[in-house]
Amino acid sequence: MSLTKETVLAALEEVKLPQGDSVIDRKLIHALAVEGGVVRFVLEGAPEPALEQIRGVLEARLKALEGVESLSIVIPSGGKGPQIGGHPKKQSGPLPVEGVRHVIAVGSGKGGVGKSTVSANLAVALAKQGVKVGLLDADIYGPSQPRMMGVNKRPASPDGQTILPLEAHGVTLMSIGFMLKEDEAVIWRGPMLMGALQQMLGQVKWDHYGPLDVLIIDLPPGTGDIQLSLCQKTKLDGAVIVSTPQDIALIDARKALDMFKRLETPVLGMVENMSTYICPQCGHEEHLFGHGGVKDEATRMGVPLLGSLPLNLEVRLAADGGIPVAVGESAVAAPYAELAAQLVEVARLKG
Repeated sequence: MSLTKETVLAALEEVKLPQGDSVIDRKLIHALAVEGGVVRFVLEGAPEPALEQIRGVLEARLKALEGVESLSIVIPSGGKGPQIGGHPKKQSGPLPVEGVRHVIAVGSGKGGVGKSTVSANLAVALAKQGVKVGLLDADIYGPSQPRMMGVNKRPASPDGQTILPLEAHGVTLMSIGFMLKEDEAVIWRGPMLMGALQQMLGQVKWDHYGPLDVLIIDLPPGTGDIQLSLCQKTKLDGAVIVSTPQDIALIDARKALDMFKRLETPVLGMVENMSTYICPQCGHEEHLFGHGGVKDEATRMGVPLLGSLPLNLEVRLAADGGIPVAVGESAVAAPYAELAAQLVEVARLKG
């Protein structure tokens, strides 16, 4: 017998709660997906301790079901509250984000170029310059902003639908990482990713701490479902591309530039990250990833070079510690302040 969604639902129906009804009757199963021998779903709608007990029973039942090769049962941290995930709702054309004047995406062609670090420090630097700023972590498979911004708690929901964002270092925050335990994987296909993005843009009360001048969206690397959905469903003021100066990174950065061009999203500029390294012992400067490649690419594409950011151990330590280096006034923070000032001018975030 082949494994289907119907056979899995039938097995789940057999699992009874102390009150006599099933987990299906109680509507505790969300976003059920069955693909080959892989079964995954979200378990939500009761206090977390009870859900942990139910998960153990469900795992035992489903692992005994013929055809089940892999099983993922996710319990969002905090138990009750709005469910993140599921297929996106239909909408007619790109929509603005309520309570936000400007929406800017920060993207990259490939991973490992420091895009999330740049996004976090850029948001903090903008806040220090008097800009009301929000930061959305749209890297759903690998959310890093909870760690970088030093926040780790589930957002409140007054009505089970509206999500109240968190706040740190003067920045309004939202990430799917707030909804999950740090070591829990998100195992979703494209439609659920797009549904989650739609929820974090539409259900989060971004003006909870006051109307925002700008929402910075930290995109996942590449040119996939999240990028496509964002550009087609949200009114964007533009995008910023982050790359290191090495040729391998620039090959993929060009793909990101081409994607935004095809999706009719203006590129506001490029950022060269890890541009240079200065030895803290002797002061020698080394261009570990090459030099000037992003500037040359920006010139070729006719977009501004918004900033060149150094490779510095202090930046990494600050990110791991939850206090972005841009919070301080050190020499290492200065390039992020300059980057923020450039973006304010280019995107006209003030006035």
